[in-house]
Parts: sequence; C-alpha cells; structure tokens
Amino acid sequence: MKVKINTHGGPLPVKHGEWVDLYAGEDISMKKDEFRIISLGVSMELPEGYYAQIVPRSSTCKNYGIFMANSIGIIENNYCGDDDIWGFPAVAIRDTEIKKGTRICQFRLVKQEVVVEFEQVDHLGKANRGGFGSTGSE
Repeated sequence: MKVKINTHGGPLPVKHGEWVDLYAGEDISMKKDEFRIISLGVSMELPEGYYAQIVPRSSTCKNYGIFMANSIGIIENNYCGDDDIWGFPAVAIRDTEIKKGTRICQFRLVKQEVVVEFEQVDHLGKANRGGFGSTGSE
C-alpha cells in the first residue's frame, strides 16, 4: 500500500513490523508538568478507508520523561494537507530535552470498520449489569 508523505525535509519514517516509528520534528525543551504538542514533522495522505493510530514507543517515557496526554492518537485520512503536520500531545514528568530526529512514537494504519448508523430508542430492552466497571457478578 502506498502512502504519500511530505517529511518537510526530515527523514522518512522507519517501519518495524506493523508499526512505523516517527521522529520529533524539532528540538524540544520541556519543564516538569508542561504540556506541549510536539511536531512529528510529517504530513501524509492516507488511503481512503484507513486511519492512523499513534502511540508512544515503549521507551519514550523512560528515556525522555514524556507521555502521551491522550493515551492514543487518531489521524483520519482527511487530515492530509501539506500544513496538516502530525503532532504528539506530550506531558513531561521531569525536565527534559529531546533532539530533532529522536524517535518518540509509532503509528500503524488501521482499516476503518463499517459505518455506524444510530437508531434512537427510549429503552434498550436488556438487563442492567450493575454499574460502571461491573461484570454483573456478586
């Protein structure tokens, strides 16, 4: 599957199995508890019917003291203009410096499932399980 990519002068992403590593698109300096969207330096045109799922690399928090604020990122295929540069929403757990070109996250393409159509009802007609997080067992 071919994906059009504009790396804005940076390196092409590196594929490792199903996942593709992405790099910090700029030098970053963050203070503890600071939030920042780190540029990943890429814009892509994803194939119709696919979206990108972005997650941190397993070593990102340990090595660089940041974690992904949203836990997971989704890039839909219509976010595809040259100025639609992908970002990594990060929170620093300590003061940190990250150099441009550092691998901080990874993505994979996911085939979009069927289109959901909702039917409004007043009652679902099923038994309640017992609340949030409940398996229904006593």
